[in-house]
Amino acid sequence: MGEGQDGSVIYRASLAGTRMDLISYPWDDRCLIDLSPDGREFMTVHHEQADVALHAYPEGEVRFVLSVDAFGHDPDESYVEWSGGYLSPDTAVVTLVGETEDEQEWFRHYRVDVRSGQVRTEFDARTDNPYDIRPLGDGSWLTRSVSGHPIRWTDS
Repeated sequence: MGEGQDGSVIYRASLAGTRMDLISYPWDDRCLIDLSPDGREFMTVHHEQADVALHAYPEGEVRFVLSVDAFGHDPDESYVEWSGGYLSPDTAVVTLVGETEDEQEWFRHYRVDVRSGQVRTEFDARTDNPYDIRPLGDGSWLTRSVSGHPIRWTDS
C-alpha cells in the first residue's frame, strides 16, 4: 500500500509458483484500515474521509458503504477518521471526528455489524486519542498508557 496527498493505491500480492503475483485494486482514493480476522473482507476509508467501506477479500467488491450521516452526524461538520478496524469477525469499529461550535475537536468510535452493515452502538475504546486504538480481532483491543506502554482491553 502506498499513500499520498491525492489518495492511495492498494495492492494484493501472492506467490504464484516462484514469482509474485501483484494485483492493484481498481481505485486510488481509498485508504486501507484493516483486514478482517477471518480474512474474508477488508475495511477502507475514502481519502476525503466521507465514508467507510467493507470489501470482500480477495476480489475487492464493495459489500457496503457507510457515509458520515449513517452514524447520525452532519457530513459538513464531521468525517470518518483513518483509524478503527475489526474488533471481531462480526464487529468493526469506525471512528468519526468533528469540531464543536467553539472549535474543540471530538471523536467517537462506533460498532458496526459487518454482516448486516448496520451501525450499532457507540464504542468506548477507553482512550483520549482517536488513533490510539488497535482492534485485535478477537474482541480485544490495545491502547497506550500515559507512559506509552500497551494496555489490552476486552469487550465484555
